[in-house]
Amino acid sequence: MEALGWERPDVILFTGDAYIDHPSFGAAVIARVLEAAGIRVAVVPQPNWRDDLRDFTKFGEPRLFFAVTAGNMDSMVNHYTATRRLRSDDAYTPGGAAGFRPDNATVVYTQILKKLYPSAPVLTGGIEASMRRLMHYDYWKDRLEPSVLITSGVDLLIYGMAERAVAELAKRVLAGESLTAIENLPQTAYVRPAGTALCSLHGVTERELHPCNESLTSKKAYAENFVMFEKTSNSMKPVRLTEKCGDKMVIVNPPLPPATEAEADAVYELPFNYAPHPRYEKKGAIPAWEMIKFSVNIHRGCFGGCSFCAIAAHQGKFVSSRSESSVMREVEKISRMDGFKGYLSDLGGPSANMYRMAGRDRERCMKCGRPSCIWPSVCDNLETSHEDLNALYRKVNTLPYIKKAFVSSGVRYDLLLREYNRYAGRAEEKYLTELVLNHTSGRLKVAPEHTDDEVLYLMRKSPFMHFRKLREKFMGIIKTNGLKYELIPYFISAHPGTSEKKMGELARELSDLGMHPEQVQDFTPTPMTLATAMYYLGFDPYTGKKVYVARDIEEKRRQKGYFFRGKGNRH
Repeated sequence: MEALGWERPDVILFTGDAYIDHPSFGAAVIARVLEAAGIRVAVVPQPNWRDDLRDFTKFGEPRLFFAVTAGNMDSMVNHYTATRRLRSDDAYTPGGAAGFRPDNATVVYTQILKKLYPSAPVLTGGIEASMRRLMHYDYWKDRLEPSVLITSGVDLLIYGMAERAVAELAKRVLAGESLTAIENLPQTAYVRPAGTALCSLHGVTERELHPCNESLTSKKAYAENFVMFEKTSNSMKPVRLTEKCGDKMVIVNPPLPPATEAEADAVYELPFNYAPHPRYEKKGAIPAWEMIKFSVNIHRGCFGGCSFCAIAAHQGKFVSSRSESSVMREVEKISRMDGFKGYLSDLGGPSANMYRMAGRDRERCMKCGRPSCIWPSVCDNLETSHEDLNALYRKVNTLPYIKKAFVSSGVRYDLLLREYNRYAGRAEEKYLTELVLNHTSGRLKVAPEHTDDEVLYLMRKSPFMHFRKLREKFMGIIKTNGLKYELIPYFISAHPGTSEKKMGELARELSDLGMHPEQVQDFTPTPMTLATAMYYLGFDPYTGKKVYVARDIEEKRRQKGYFFRGKGNRH
């Protein structure tokens, strides 16, 4: 701090990840946003929570507030497999070493800070906190848990993609407002005593969830809460949610509108160094960094609404895309990085092919609460043209320093098929051909997830016949071009609705197609997804219809291993 001329930091940010100064890492983004607002930020990555806590005291108390994030991953998902076995590695730590963050890192870090500095405000965010902002099912404890606001004691939570909310927060605290008194900032959640009169929010609808005690005693009450949470999370109409938990009340303000192109660009124009901190040079490579360092994120958000996925609840259903010029500037910056040999590892987003897709009539979107824009059918208000994406691919392909730009993000192939998306046309045909010929390594990876249409319906995925159609088109492309490329499908085992019988049928279906999956993901219930709600409830919260759930760990193992029977049970 002396070298910087600082007496003390304005904000001290604690993160469960190693520090990597890159826009794909949340701690770096928030630090840079605060810095751009004129705030002095100190970052403490992977603090030691076991010893004398010197990592939590080395900078003293900040002038404005502490900030806490578990990191880019939920700490429990980071630590444990779907069968609750402890993992032996951590992709966000040098050398991939495990053990450098605690379980429930958000709670642990916050409670330490509150004990050491009782009067200092604490802000939290990131996916772990975001997906626990209300009562939720905890798979590892096998019970409902109250909001992380209550269990941690944190003063303010910013959920979702936090850059714009953090920027506004920075302006207000610099102007003299106390973080603990801010109640009207969009995309935030906080706790007040039950019965507290709430501040007025213009144009915002109020919705009260069933109290926590009702959810604990009534699965019907929890189901109704989940449906309200999901519908309001996927709506442009601003809704404030309240949830009473004992003598406290959790208040969740509505999110900000989707980021504009200029706002999305601004995040990526911040002065990132595009590198891990130099302190890690002799500690081994950081796997998560090695995976993404030559990749470019072209948009955020996903309107797919898959029931097992947290992206929509965290990033939002509405897609925010970057401009072509911003993407091209980042590609050029990457081309100058050490070790770059002309290959982009990914040119995509949460779903690779949703770039610049949005509702044609915004007013219709304002009235809509569908969790997915493409399930059970493609919305007739959704612009699904791939022409802008095709144009972006062409521009990147022409750059002299780019040998190949791979697309490694998941592709919603049903958007490309007229049999499912009646608005698909020549642009979608061109996209599929371009994708196969110029943006794969000869292996196109897609995720049909299952073959059983009843399970796919619960997953909010299109029927399996559309995968068959994709395969037909894929085979046609490679035959025309004299190639021996492969189509690689990914599947999920033990997802709600999946029995061992259905896994056996899946294996036989693939065998009939002459296909052998390389990856089978065992379903892990993570907070606040529909699939997790079904796992806990044993029924679909929307319909009340009973859903089969594989709860036994041994059955989960058998389901995952079903694909590999007769092959030494390799998995």
